[in-house]
Amino acid sequence: MDYVAALVPPVVMAVAFAALVVTIVKSQGGANKAKEDAIVDAALARAEAASAAKPADA
Repeated sequence: MDYVAALVPPVVMAVAFAALVVTIVKSQGGANKAKEDAIVDAALARAEAASAAKPADA
């Protein structure tokens, strides 16, 4: 029975990881995709503007 106890945690973790991947894949796209993309684009633009506004160290 020790082999069952040794195999249960990896099997549980594998099932949980597979469920996580399925959830992530299913949540991609959809009605909010354009809104999410706009939020990410705005955040990237702010980060680029902030890094461009810093004076260069020479």
